[in-house]
Amino acid sequence: MAQLTFIASICVLILSHSVISGVQATTFTIVNKCDYVVWPGILTNAGVPPLPTTGFTLQRGETKTIAAPTSWGGRFWGRTHCSQDSTGKFSCLTGDCGSGKLECSGNGANPPATLAEFTLDGAGGLDFFDVSLVDGYNVPMLVVPQGGTGPNCTYTGCAVDLNDSCPSDLRVMSADGGDGVACKSACEAFRQPQYCCKGAYATPDTCKPSSYSKIFKTACPLAYSYAYDDKTSTFTCANADYTITFCPSPNTSQKSSKGENGEPTTTTTPTSPLINSTMVYEGALNENAGSPSTCTHVRPMSMAYYDVGSGQDLKAHPSNQQKFAQPFASQLATVK
Repeated sequence: MAQLTFIASICVLILSHSVISGVQATTFTIVNKCDYVVWPGILTNAGVPPLPTTGFTLQRGETKTIAAPTSWGGRFWGRTHCSQDSTGKFSCLTGDCGSGKLECSGNGANPPATLAEFTLDGAGGLDFFDVSLVDGYNVPMLVVPQGGTGPNCTYTGCAVDLNDSCPSDLRVMSADGGDGVACKSACEAFRQPQYCCKGAYATPDTCKPSSYSKIFKTACPLAYSYAYDDKTSTFTCANADYTITFCPSPNTSQKSSKGENGEPTTTTTPTSPLINSTMVYEGALNENAGSPSTCTHVRPMSMAYYDVGSGQDLKAHPSNQQKFAQPFASQLATVK
């Protein structure tokens, strides 16, 4: 009896310590509402423990939950039009990470790819997150905090299907040339300093929105549309879990995307695009071995990020406390 009492006391002490310290895992729930298969990829920032998976298959309507360790940082993205050749090599037409396997194993997304980026337990104990089109766009994505607090703790993403409206000089076509499957950033497409915020354009005063970034910003006003577009694109929460949804709106879908069995899935063209109702972020390119991006990653000072290449802690106190309008309200019911 005394032994049982001792064991029970130890358990109570451990539980009490966990509650007092406030340490708990953050949960990411990844949902595929697209009318096609998505193969999510995950890249963990340098210097922090990785997640248990770096890539997996998410069938239509499927959900996967992942627990992240304290202070985790990294990015999620969706790969599309994936297949395996006769030698067993796995590859994707968009978002491919170049590992040759389902798991990305430390490799980043080959642009263009829509990115959801996180730094958990950053400056002031806040989570910092965004959705990025710095590396271009390939699939609609929405990030919704669950149970978090803070004046800037709200949903963000890009729910508009930009593949159909992508300018022709940025558009990536399907293998048969029939449909647009991704949309490059101007930096990736033209590799000019004025689009990449490099050289003489490496400051907020000299690197301004381009006609191309304004297309993204008009469609997705809460997101980064170019490197220094952080005033309406950085979000923070305390003690939140997160739901990441591909194709959050029921009317955003690609016309044709091969599923895991290789058979094409035919879907309908959006009848009412969600213009001015989502967020795009183009402020998170990074140059590291795992990401073949050609554009400079300029992280806004209001964000808490680890540099993937150097492992340097880039935490900074949040300065963006603006409360944003609720253009996503009509969509949230489809996400919850």
